[in-house]
Amino acid sequence: MNIGEAVRERILQLCAQRDLSINRLSSLSGVTQSTVNNIVSGRNNSTTISTIKKLCDGLGITIEEFFNSELFRNLEQEIR
Repeated sequence: MNIGEAVRERILQLCAQRDLSINRLSSLSGVTQSTVNNIVSGRNNSTTISTIKKLCDGLGITIEEFFNSELFRNLEQEIR
């Protein structure tokens, strides 16, 4: 799994835990729905940390909580 896939899975996981739709997350975070859709559909694999921070704010969690997941352990090396 690469970082883009892990971010996408983590967002979907957190939304499911909170019973939030992508549309609602977009509203809560101030990130456009098209951006969130691109992240969760896999069309955007290079989400900025600024966007992740906004999504975390919308989810009511810290950046540390976002990345504190098994998804981010043992990621594939990005540079080949």
